[in-house]
Amino acid sequence: TSMEVVLHYRPHQRDLTKLQKFAEAAVKEFPIRQLPRFVPWFPNDLYRLPLKPKKQAPVISQEEAEELKHFSTPSEYGTGSPGYDCTKNLREFQSSMKRGPTLTQAQAVHRTINLDYEGQPPPNGKQKLKRSWSVSLPSAKLKENILPLSQELQNNLERLKLHAFYRGRWTIEQSICNNQNLEDIWVKLNRLIKQNELPSCNATIQRSVGQIWIFCDILYCEYVRNILREKLSLTDKMNLLVHKYGVIFSL
Repeated sequence: TSMEVVLHYRPHQRDLTKLQKFAEAAVKEFPIRQLPRFVPWFPNDLYRLPLKPKKQAPVISQEEAEELKHFSTPSEYGTGSPGYDCTKNLREFQSSMKRGPTLTQAQAVHRTINLDYEGQPPPNGKQKLKRSWSVSLPSAKLKENILPLSQELQNNLERLKLHAFYRGRWTIEQSICNNQNLEDIWVKLNRLIKQNELPSCNATIQRSVGQIWIFCDILYCEYVRNILREKLSLTDKMNLLVHKYGVIFSL
């Protein structure tokens, strides 16, 4: 095969020898470099990983797997009698479940009440009171109605070097319930939380000590306290407690 090459050059570049070499170099086949074989810079052996978990993954029995299927059926959430306790059928809030032989002791230590005795006294005659949780969802609409913190609370935060997003805890006891039952207060409180009227809040009823704990960011604590007083008809003052700092404010 032949190839015709047209070479353009400037008048002062009339050296034919150089022009010929330049043209030959221009049509020379482009060299292709052979890439070396890829070698990873990390161990490529899945059985010899440099990092290994300290403990083996948890193992559940076949019976436990069947119970999980039972609790994950859609009918569990769509039917049944109405109630205010949204944690009734959530496994992580149950006190005890039947365990298969492969469960570890650490997994079973937190399960103190068998579900078989729900709704009736246990065989030993001792009734253990459970606690329940309720958690709010974030809502941007409420922030427009929240006023700045009072000067007293701001001074306390500055003195203790606490940030406004520290979590605080209000405590409701029977003595401030204004002749209402603690369970009735819990029902009303759950309704407020589900309707997103209490920003950043989650609450738990500690039936064993006769108290309801409401956790919230200090930034919203005064707003939350005013809503609790108005909606739940609470009397007397409540103390705001912060972990490791104790009571930092009363309202």
